[in-house]
Amino acid sequence: MRAAVPGLPTPHPLIDQLPAVYVEQDFLRRFLAALDDVLAPVLLTIDNVPAYLDHRTAPDDFLEWLASWVAVEPHEDSATDHRRAAVRGAVARHARRGTVGGLADAVRLETGTEPEIAESGGTAWSTSPNTPLPGGAVPWVTIRVRAAEGRPLDRGRLEELIETEVPAHVGFSLELLPPDGGEGGDVGVGGAEG
Repeated sequence: MRAAVPGLPTPHPLIDQLPAVYVEQDFLRRFLAALDDVLAPVLLTIDNVPAYLDHRTAPDDFLEWLASWVAVEPHEDSATDHRRAAVRGAVARHARRGTVGGLADAVRLETGTEPEIAESGGTAWSTSPNTPLPGGAVPWVTIRVRAAEGRPLDRGRLEELIETEVPAHVGFSLELLPPDGGEGGDVGVGGAEG
C-alpha cells in the first residue's frame, strides 16, 4: 500500500492552479500546501501507472498483483527475476498450455534445464477405413528432468507445476535425473491415473 511520503514534492502544486490574485494569501498557501502533501503520492502514482503495468519496472508487491491478472502463480520463494519472467511470458504460455511445447516451456522456466518429454498420444490421417489409431490407449506423459550442477530439483514444486500444465485427464510420471549424466533417478507418478 502506498501512502504519504514525508517531503515528497508534488508534481502539480495546487497554488499554481489559482489565479494570481490568490497567490499572496498566506492561509490559502498553507492550506493548499497541506493538500499537496496528501495528494503528491497519489499524483505521482497516477503519473507512473505505465511503470506499474510493466513487468520489468513494477514494484515487487505490485508484481504479485500483476501476476494474478495474467493467471500466473509463481512460488513466493521464487527469485524476483524468475517471477518477472513468469509474468512476461504468461500470455504466450497460455496459448500453448496443454501441449508438449507448453509443458516444456513451464518446466524449463522452473528448473532452468531442458526437459525430455514423451507422450502417449498421436495423430494420423488415412483415406482407408479402420486404420489403427496412433498412440497409446491411456493418455500419459513422461517428463524427465536432469538436475543442473549445484541446483537441486524440488519434486513437490515440479509435480504441482506439471499438474497445472497437463490436461486433467492425462496422467504423468516425473523422473528426476542426476546432473552427472547417469540414467538412475528419482521416479514419481501423478495425475489422473497416478
